[in-house]
Amino acid sequence: MGTLIITGGAGFIGSNFVHLALAETADRVVVADSLTYAGNLESLAELESHPRFAFARVDIAERDAVRALFKEHRPTAVVNFAAESHVDRSIDDPAAFLRTNVGGTFELLEATRHHLQGLDPAARAAFRFLHVSTDEVYGSLGASGAFSETTAYAPNSPYAASKAGADHFVRAWRETYGLPTLLTNCSNNYGPYQFPEKLIPLMILNAAEAKPLPIYGDGGNVRDWLYVEDHCRALLLVLQRGELGEKYNVGGNSERTNLQVVDALCAALEKWKPAAANAALAARGLTSYAALKSFVKDRPGHDRRYAIDASKIRRELGFEPRYAFEAGLEATVRWYLEHAAWCESVQSGRYRRERLGLGETG
Repeated sequence: MGTLIITGGAGFIGSNFVHLALAETADRVVVADSLTYAGNLESLAELESHPRFAFARVDIAERDAVRALFKEHRPTAVVNFAAESHVDRSIDDPAAFLRTNVGGTFELLEATRHHLQGLDPAARAAFRFLHVSTDEVYGSLGASGAFSETTAYAPNSPYAASKAGADHFVRAWRETYGLPTLLTNCSNNYGPYQFPEKLIPLMILNAAEAKPLPIYGDGGNVRDWLYVEDHCRALLLVLQRGELGEKYNVGGNSERTNLQVVDALCAALEKWKPAAANAALAARGLTSYAALKSFVKDRPGHDRRYAIDASKIRRELGFEPRYAFEAGLEATVRWYLEHAAWCESVQSGRYRRERLGLGETG
């Protein structure tokens, strides 16, 4: 039995990975999370009594806390999800992204380096450090092409720049100190436990309450969408079978414009919560979810298109997404409609689905 330290394990992708790791491995899982607004124990509530689960409230940018975590739990692997992740928030407060995404990754790498020095050769050879990153580090694409593992970095937002910086630290610690690192860059995730500031859960909850569905710019920005369970399965493959020092792009082969995503959400909502039976819509004199669509001022520096070339992970590790976009979206809509209590509990007084990231200066 190994021990996985999963940082950011109370967040969106992290909590989904925790559930999968406990279901499909024999490892102990130690979640380390500082429980900022987007990290919520409600996402792990059903695991509290699991014999292989433990939780530690840790800020990865705090050196002493991270070193103590390693000393107590003696991990055989680290999976780093911990990050400030919302582009709009990074425009409003870039310092927080620098601290957690770059500084926190540095502290984890250093803690790992010191931890490895105390292991015997066999344990050292078996250790893995998996850093989970984003396709946003590559910048913006034109109408064609896709990001590969050799695409040059060209981040355009404070969030993307902070993740790019973290990626470079991971690579440098591999090259300089020989750390057993693995790196993944994924496309846009969606699914259960995603904080409602992100596009898909925001639109689901707003539509259900007959609130406006704000679409940035002309709605033509394109993203490759990946169902979170598929992403987590890819990460488990990389952790178990990936070649040390390598990076793997993970995509869903599901490019959609933001407008197409919102239209698909409206269709899925019509199936599971028909507009005709929605009292909030009726109170506004509306008969369809599509009538809630509203085009708003675009985000500063909004990348036009992302697309992932995931041929490497498919060729080398045999990964294929199981969920087509429409099926994953329908499952997501159903989950949010059925988990209203979770949605309400995770939205603090600091965030009630208001617009962020306008980039205005005083």
